[in-house]
Amino acid sequence: MSHAEGSRTSQTNSEDSSAMTVEHQHSDSNLRQSHEPSSGQAQPVFVQALQRRKIAELEGKIEALESGRIGKERQTNYYLAQGRAVRRVVALYDSIEDLIFENDRRYQDDDDEDAATVDQERLQIGYGILMRTLPWLLKRASELEHDDYTRMLKLLRQGADGARGDDTAKLKALVVDWINRDFKPIPPLDSDDKHSRGFISDVCGSLLCPAELDWNNPAVKAGIRDRSDGHIVTDLSFPAFLYNKYTADPNNLEEGLFKGKILVQAYKAVFTSPSSAKDTEGDGDGADVTQNNRRAKRSCAGIKVKKHVAQIINMEKVTARSIAYIACQVRFALSSVTSWRSVDGDFDYIQFWRNIVDFFEKAPGREAQRRVSTLLEWWTRKVFGRSRRDDLSAVAKANMSVNALARQRAQIDDMSFDSN
Repeated sequence: MSHAEGSRTSQTNSEDSSAMTVEHQHSDSNLRQSHEPSSGQAQPVFVQALQRRKIAELEGKIEALESGRIGKERQTNYYLAQGRAVRRVVALYDSIEDLIFENDRRYQDDDDEDAATVDQERLQIGYGILMRTLPWLLKRASELEHDDYTRMLKLLRQGADGARGDDTAKLKALVVDWINRDFKPIPPLDSDDKHSRGFISDVCGSLLCPAELDWNNPAVKAGIRDRSDGHIVTDLSFPAFLYNKYTADPNNLEEGLFKGKILVQAYKAVFTSPSSAKDTEGDGDGADVTQNNRRAKRSCAGIKVKKHVAQIINMEKVTARSIAYIACQVRFALSSVTSWRSVDGDFDYIQFWRNIVDFFEKAPGREAQRRVSTLLEWWTRKVFGRSRRDDLSAVAKANMSVNALARQRAQIDDMSFDSN
């Protein structure tokens, strides 16, 4: 081969090799491009993943907020429900803060407790009742921050006032129904019209009349309506509706006090049920309202049974303050005042409530305390139908026929054995 031919051959091979290298590079580039997404393709995938993460994060926050909202609603409803007992059985006019303040004062002051005023004693007794009615309150109060504690007291107060308002509305109509049924006034009282009540109404006036006065005396009736001297109606007089048969004995004003039929009806309507208020006769027949409701609840498995107020607040005995509460409610229902207030003309409801509470809680002497205990037992039997079985003495039980028969049979058997 000549030198020229060898040179051309070498050049040809070099060109072929270069072409193959370029072709291989293009092939590798195309292969990488087929496996690696372009920047235009990667952007939507990244955005979608980011959006999914944000959505999941927002859903988590919404779930947490919803859970917190539900928890707060449950807490709110709990406080409102628990507060409904306060006005009824603890204190009609004193605030929870007042009760707690008086208890705190006693711990902080070194003064002799015997030096406490009557009002302070009443507050302290109210604090004790509050702790028994809401046993969780003290512990919860010690755990809460100031704002949460303030919110709790506010909700308890709202619940208490709401219950008082509900009872007022309920008795506004019920009291009129009872009066129309028992007294049959002409014309009948209108359950929606309070302006026709009070001392304008002859029947309402007779029930509101101070126990020491005789409503049937025309001079008394006119004097009360004119608010003349000697006939001004204040909280210093117990109204006739508090008395048995609505009549007081001037020489023994304690006789029959707090045994008025309409007072018992109102109490049962609020604390047990309006239907139970129909039965006020008798002195307890053993029909235990609370136990009967519990049995009904157990027998209706899976069926929600509505509880009455006494069950909800675990009340099994009638108390002094609950009687005072109902007395104020009945007095208001009989009056011509259209909205709840603490003062009605010359009559102060706050002092009226205190007078009744003090009658029970500040009984002067052992004999007076015994009469108060007997009266409260009477009330408990009237409202809850408590049986007096547990009050039977051993002698009384021994003389009953079952036990007496057992003794007689034993005696006959002993006599037969001795004769043999």
